Amino acid sequence: MTDTPVALITGGGSGIGAAVARQLLDAGQRVAVTGRRESRLRAFAEELGNPEGLLTFPGNAAEYTDVQAAVDGTLKEFGRLDTVVANAGFGTHDTVAEGDPAGWAEMVLTNVLGPALLIRAAVDALKETRGRIVLIGSVAGFIHGPGNIYGATKWAVTGLAENTRRQVTEFGVGVTLVAPGRVETPFWDAYGSLPPGHLLTADQIADSIVWAIRQPEGVDVNTVVVRPIGQPV
Repeated sequence: MTDTPVALITGGGSGIGAAVARQLLDAGQRVAVTGRRESRLRAFAEELGNPEGLLTFPGNAAEYTDVQAAVDGTLKEFGRLDTVVANAGFGTHDTVAEGDPAGWAEMVLTNVLGPALLIRAAVDALKETRGRIVLIGSVAGFIHGPGNIYGATKWAVTGLAENTRRQVTEFGVGVTLVAPGRVETPFWDAYGSLPPGHLLTADQIADSIVWAIRQPEGVDVNTVVVRPIGQPV
């Protein structure tokens, strides 16, 4: 097992996850990313020149067998695991009173069950390296929105972060919740357009995530909320 840190990022083929992967690779770390679309993962790797320090694992973040396979494959190839970033997630952009329930189950499973499965699959390896768990929440996980079911899933992630911290801190494992405001990513594709006003870039959010990951040993930054200037809520 070499000393070069290793990170595993779910939903890492685009948006915030891809931006984090690029920054960590540029910093000399080794990175594994997961995603549902193998073609997107392949395109991401090709865009970066297929670096030796990058692994890709197609799979569903809400399926434990897929998550465990990604963790096991990362450990087999790289020999260690220092950070996991639970980034996979999406919104249905509807409300509890007027929305289509057909899309809710997949969103809840991906946004809430997915991070829990990643923690369960990776925690033993993270205990060995005294590593870090990063959960990507949302400002919507702190601010109530009218009928916002996506927001409810991110409230669950907010709670999961603190619940997890209280269990794993005794093993030297850090837990950080990063809660972005509005970010210009493929998250808005299903919405049909970007929301009005200034938006953060994926790279700007990645800056905060990588900053948390690179905190000194013994330092646990627990909650980072990042909004663009001008976002009132």
